Amino acid sequence: QVQLVESGGGLVQPGGSLRLSCAASGIIANINAMGWYRQALGKQRELVAVYTPGGSTNYGDSVKGRFAISRDTPKNTVYLQMNSLKPEDTAVYYCYAFIQTILDSRSRDYWGQGTQVTVSS
Repeated sequence: QVQLVESGGGLVQPGGSLRLSCAASGIIANINAMGWYRQALGKQRELVAVYTPGGSTNYGDSVKGRFAISRDTPKNTVYLQMNSLKPEDTAVYYCYAFIQTILDSRSRDYWGQGTQVTVSS
């Protein structure tokens, strides 16, 4: 019913930059929240950056000042600009969205398949 498709991951050297994209498609009535989480090997999934239902943004403490989330609302797409990358940013990055479809008045969580970001020299 709904698909989240991520792109833009890869290998980058410390101090470098990457830009991730996530496009939502399907029978979407309303996107209430959308953003990014990440999960490093052996660790729990954590917030990176997200647009809240009110339209504001929340960032994880470890990425504040280095990462920036943006969106193209007509295209149902969010972006994550990652600057000054560190080895500890290495993780699988997952797109997340809280979406109401045209078939159900209740919104639910959707996740992308994940894209690997590796920061290494």
